[in-house]
Amino acid sequence: MRIDLRQVGPIRQAHIEPGDLTVFVGPQATGKSIFLALFKLLLDFRAVQTALRQYEMIWDDDADTFFSIYFGEGMEHVWSAASVVKHEGNVVDRAEIAKWKNEGSVSERVFYIPAQRVLALRDGLTHPFTDFRAGDPFVVRRFSDILHRLVQSEFARHRQLFPQRGRLKEEFRDMLDSHIFGGYYLQSDMDWVQRRLVLAHQEQKLPFMVWSSGQREFVPLLLGLYWLLPAGHVSRRKKLQWVVVEEPEMGLHPYAIQAVIVLFLELLRRGYRVLVSTHSPVVLDMVWALQVFRQVAKQHSVEIAMQAVLELGNLPDRQVYRQFAKSVLNKTYRVYFFQRSGIVRDISSLDPGDEDRAVWGWGGISEFSGRVADLVGQTLKRAGAYESAE
Repeated sequence: MRIDLRQVGPIRQAHIEPGDLTVFVGPQATGKSIFLALFKLLLDFRAVQTALRQYEMIWDDDADTFFSIYFGEGMEHVWSAASVVKHEGNVVDRAEIAKWKNEGSVSERVFYIPAQRVLALRDGLTHPFTDFRAGDPFVVRRFSDILHRLVQSEFARHRQLFPQRGRLKEEFRDMLDSHIFGGYYLQSDMDWVQRRLVLAHQEQKLPFMVWSSGQREFVPLLLGLYWLLPAGHVSRRKKLQWVVVEEPEMGLHPYAIQAVIVLFLELLRRGYRVLVSTHSPVVLDMVWALQVFRQVAKQHSVEIAMQAVLELGNLPDRQVYRQFAKSVLNKTYRVYFFQRSGIVRDISSLDPGDEDRAVWGWGGISEFSGRVADLVGQTLKRAGAYESAE
């Protein structure tokens, strides 16, 4: 898989070949979300068109209208006439991708969990596609619609949604309970004729608006993972190949972010490929560690590397997790830096000893902490010299 872009929104030039887990970093408004939304459109444009038609949205093959509906109001010129978009080396025509095509597969290959996922659970209630404005981004509306069907239909007989036996391994559930839910249960209660989500403990029930910000951000992400990781003997949704998650760290403590990344590694083990945008050093800490462990496995000892993966994920040394660790070591990891200049760079090595500032600074994420530490050291040194002079 390779996607090449020129002059797409703020992106001047990008050559991206996703790995099994691919992380996108960079300042705000440098094109990370645009790329991810475009990625889904390139792979799923037939399914996107079909979904829009089902909800009676008509664009009469007009590209500006279509992109405004898909990317969101005011975003129709993100992919302009001056843009060059290539998928697997083939130029994709802007006008052609907007034309209605009543043929071919309508199966989605990309499951998208957007940064605005909290909108899918306003007031603790799920919302179908039609609850949003026509100018709201398609990926937000589609994600919300899937959660609505999941909670109101598939989970209709399950009052308790977390923890739930058969959904996630016990150790994964324990991590989420410890770092996010704090002993509370995620439940669905009837609110008139619709189910709403609450956090419950003994006789206490907490509505959505009094949850912590991390809980509000994480619960729709958890429900998305439930969709991807069915209960029972079915390991995954076979037609889905890719998972996009924007800013999974929002509102979460570093240990909670660590638990979320472990769940992403479980997605890899089950055969999905994952793309993540982030501003969190914790995400890159874990990716860097996994890169190092892979090298240890290749050049020295698989056993040592497997043990390191288990310790990184706080997982017990049992056969099922040893298999998990072995799978993780066989995956590929890529990191791309979306620079303010518009040039997207591959910084996958994340080598702290690299001479390239973009690489050792992890796209600015670790560089900031290093600068603060240097400034503190210099200030204390100057203060000591000043005191001596007195």
